[in-house]
Amino acid sequence: MPTYDLVVRGGTVIDGTGGKARSADVAVKDGVVVAVGDVDGTAERTIDADGALVTPGFVDIHTHYDGQATWDNQLLPSSWHGVTTVVMGNCGVGFAPVRPSDHQRLIELMEGVEDIPGAALHEGLSWDWQTFPEYLDALERLPHDIDFAAQVPHGAVRLHVMGERGANREVATPEEIEAMGRIVREAVEAGALGFTTSRTLNHRTSRGEPTPTLTAAADELIGIAAAMGKSGAGVLEVVSDFIDAETEWTTLRGMVEASGRPLSISVAAQSRRPGTATLLDLIGEAADAGLPIKGQVAARAIGVLLGLQATLNPFLGHETYKEIAGLSLEERVRIMRDPSFKEKLLSSVEPEKQKNFLRFSGGYERLFELSDPPDYEPSPDQSIGARARREGREADELVYELMLEDDGRRLLYMPIFNYGDGDLEACREMLLHDHSVPGLGDGGAHVGTICDGSFPTTLLTHWGRDRSRGERIDLEFLVSRQTRETAAHVGLHDRGVLAPGKKADINVIDFDQLTLHPPTMSFDLPAGGKRLLQRADGYLHTIVSGTEVYANGEHTGALPGKLVRGAQPA
Repeated sequence: MPTYDLVVRGGTVIDGTGGKARSADVAVKDGVVVAVGDVDGTAERTIDADGALVTPGFVDIHTHYDGQATWDNQLLPSSWHGVTTVVMGNCGVGFAPVRPSDHQRLIELMEGVEDIPGAALHEGLSWDWQTFPEYLDALERLPHDIDFAAQVPHGAVRLHVMGERGANREVATPEEIEAMGRIVREAVEAGALGFTTSRTLNHRTSRGEPTPTLTAAADELIGIAAAMGKSGAGVLEVVSDFIDAETEWTTLRGMVEASGRPLSISVAAQSRRPGTATLLDLIGEAADAGLPIKGQVAARAIGVLLGLQATLNPFLGHETYKEIAGLSLEERVRIMRDPSFKEKLLSSVEPEKQKNFLRFSGGYERLFELSDPPDYEPSPDQSIGARARREGREADELVYELMLEDDGRRLLYMPIFNYGDGDLEACREMLLHDHSVPGLGDGGAHVGTICDGSFPTTLLTHWGRDRSRGERIDLEFLVSRQTRETAAHVGLHDRGVLAPGKKADINVIDFDQLTLHPPTMSFDLPAGGKRLLQRADGYLHTIVSGTEVYANGEHTGALPGKLVRGAQPA
């Protein structure tokens, strides 16, 4: 009889601990790594990894597959990028607990906050649950390609307990806080990984209303966290504007102190106080005081994609474009190629509207053509504004022509946060911070404006190999951050490291050929809903619990992925 189920032989192993890469074999039995080194014995299957990297599967702690996981076996695009475990339910939005009368509200909240088409959610969600434990049961009934874990969203909990008062952001009573805390504790005890909330004005429903959790008082947040802490499990996740930085920081610290549970906070380089360095300094000071707080940081700029297929394009608000906005892509392209229509639109461009549309991003000086492969650290002299000046033409005309390329499928890239100095040095500093973890990729969300579920591939390619506009980062460090560190932060100690006894989630990667493709628009969501998807070359084998799920980027048909119920011991 074979000694092992699988042996990955002769690869360059980066084991997730941060230790130096080494040549080694990895042996797997019953879904668990049983040996790393010179492995003797036979196996039912052997993978020749000579010349390839062998890493743990990546753990992405910031996704929004809350709807998709109920109807789709494949958690794309994450599983195309070496991710073998995703954590969803971030930013306080999700679909449980829920009363039947609140289905529409939760769809509008997810549609507005995370740019997931409402029609797709209406058709795709079965709603065969009301409580959070029932939602977990529903998730578990469908097999998946990779593992996934769910968190309890504050928005849904608040609506469930407070009804209209919760939606209107009224102050919760002590009885309501107690009820919310009880729901969260019961959810965590049933297998939810933690509790999440949103406190940013950027998050609004599809009706334009602020999220129900925006102004939740400190006693509500601390009360819920304390109740969760009584379970002895669970993590906390928060996104906040930090407008009143001192008060907000006191509240977030209070949540950790009351619960004794880890907290992560979204961090981006931006102009609003307290600013990236200050917030990470505060996180560092808290960690030095024994409080388990991390900053979630991005692998590249946080921005948007624009184009005729995307949710946004630079002419969206102009009356001439509105005349054709509802037509098919093919019809719009045909009309826009007519010189008379082009003249009409460009001559009617209203500078004030154009300024308003682009003001938050730096305008055409911060807008770039998305190349193939994508350059996520373009130099300022590549911007649409700089190119237009060199060519002696108006930037509006250049944008117009670029959007018509590839039959209207060309995408433009607008980095917003993390790109203030025209490079990604702020990202590098955040990634290297002692108390940060990679996150914020939003896999499954913002489907018409971004495709940042590819962040793990950017970590390896841009920071570990290709960066030319500044220092790179050691590959061993990057792998450790996206495997052991992300897994450990959310309590998944059974994965993220290639070592005996750990879950056999493995990537075999042709590092020299690892390449991102530009995102493309697909129309495969329920009700024909659109979403941006992004592939990568170079992932030779992606293995979940010892079973290969992707080979050279193609799904093998295997569905070993499971719902992860709660923290997992080492």
